[in-house]
Amino acid sequence: MSLLWRRQSVLPGFGLAMGITVTYLSLLVLVPLSMIFLRTATLHPGEIWAVVTSPRSIASLQMSFSASLIAAGINAVFGVLVAWVLVRYSFPGKSIVDALVDLPFALPTAVGGIALTAIYAQQGWVGRYLYPLGIQSAFSRLGVVIALTFVGLPFVVRTVQPVMEELEVDQEEAAASLGAGRFVIFTRVLLPSLWPSILTGFAMSFARAFGEYGSVVFISGNMPFKTEITPLVIMTKLEQYDYAGATALAAVMLLSSFVLLFLINRLQAWSGARVSSRSPVEAPRTATAGAAGAGAAGGNAPGVVS
Repeated sequence: MSLLWRRQSVLPGFGLAMGITVTYLSLLVLVPLSMIFLRTATLHPGEIWAVVTSPRSIASLQMSFSASLIAAGINAVFGVLVAWVLVRYSFPGKSIVDALVDLPFALPTAVGGIALTAIYAQQGWVGRYLYPLGIQSAFSRLGVVIALTFVGLPFVVRTVQPVMEELEVDQEEAAASLGAGRFVIFTRVLLPSLWPSILTGFAMSFARAFGEYGSVVFISGNMPFKTEITPLVIMTKLEQYDYAGATALAAVMLLSSFVLLFLINRLQAWSGARVSSRSPVEAPRTATAGAAGAGAAGGNAPGVVS
């Protein structure tokens, strides 16, 4: 058994490597997160409930949750489109566009918030055209969604892009030659393979947006009960030296993130199991046959899919 274990181990020194891994993760993740619950435990349950259910806290949680959900949904749609363009097409400046996708990763969130505010404010490059139409793009709920969409886009693109690069064009061409249209090919041939990665990107984008602070604090206007997000309420409590109340709200956000990520990961695992349950031979055949049948029913002519 020990010999078999040594053969399976790529790196030597499993005990030392495992010990360093657990210590590293504990110092960076486990201990800091556990301190949130330990600090919250200093409050009486009634006090915790009063902090969490206060009108201002409820309004900020609703704002953070709804805006993050909308932003993640937008990124799930347009992130797939961006990944499709980067994978399937060649055009001048493609490397520049590919690098711009990663810009929210490297750009400080405060700088991103200032830039978005300058662009979408009433006198900004984009805001000057939106405000006459009655669309307040800055210092509103729309501004919060714009900022959260900005920080979450790379997660969807970089999650879907590698999976899309591994997809072969043969199945699409076979479905098109049998009469399937572009929409049918996407929904019946491509989407089943991309669905798990789309869910993963959606979950990562949502989790990133739910805890965002720097890019939102400038463009939102920070109006209580209107555009105030929960991280800002936590910062306000910290400035007032209400550490227990701040950690109580932080614990709520942490538990909410855990629950949502768990549910989405279970949905992703279920979707991935459905795709992998079909054999490598039957899966393309079934998808192509289904796409062809749907295309024939819709009367679509064969075409070339790019």
